[in-house]
Amino acid sequence: MTAVATQERLRFIDLDAFERTKLEADPFPYLIVPGFVPAAMRASLSADYPNLEQPGSFPVDDVTYGPAFADFLAEIQGPEMRDAFAHKFGIDLAGRPTMVTVRGQAQAKDGRIHTDSATKIITVLVYMNEAWEAPGGRLRLLRSNTSLDDMVAEVPPAAGTLLAFLVTPHSWHGHHPTSGPRRVVQLNWVESDSVVRRERFRHGLSARIKQLLPARR
Repeated sequence: MTAVATQERLRFIDLDAFERTKLEADPFPYLIVPGFVPAAMRASLSADYPNLEQPGSFPVDDVTYGPAFADFLAEIQGPEMRDAFAHKFGIDLAGRPTMVTVRGQAQAKDGRIHTDSATKIITVLVYMNEAWEAPGGRLRLLRSNTSLDDMVAEVPPAAGTLLAFLVTPHSWHGHHPTSGPRRVVQLNWVESDSVVRRERFRHGLSARIKQLLPARR
């Protein structure tokens, strides 16, 4: 299938924009793609996004959502997306499983400087907020784990923006605190199916506990 035919088949992601974006190398491999979700598709995705009233990450298998969001999930976990990322990052992702979680609310303790677990290969974040005016909540890619000001890039969580990076021992990132609605989809290619099972159990247990708590106001 040609690149043109592939993109015509994909409605919710713009792999052409992804392909045009340079992969930065310093201080770890990353790229930022504004408009990765085409503007024409954002309203339907917003309407069908899971209704999450508690903070934290939820496995997509544990939440409900509409058909447009289901189609989006299929596209980001599909072979075209995998092949595009494998080529861009120079990594063989064949046979590597995916794991997808969603967030709907931020809390003040979110955003502390960290690196992702070594069992994750690539982290992909796709933001679903219709607008973002808050000073906090803008993810920063960092040179070290000592300061949020030691950054190489800052990514406002604006609608349709994609951020992806290779998970390394020094892929530090974080953001200043914020509270309130903050929609983000996180996709990871991971080392093995056992990672998916373990993380799904961990996130699922946390989600069940949160569902017992009063909803945020």
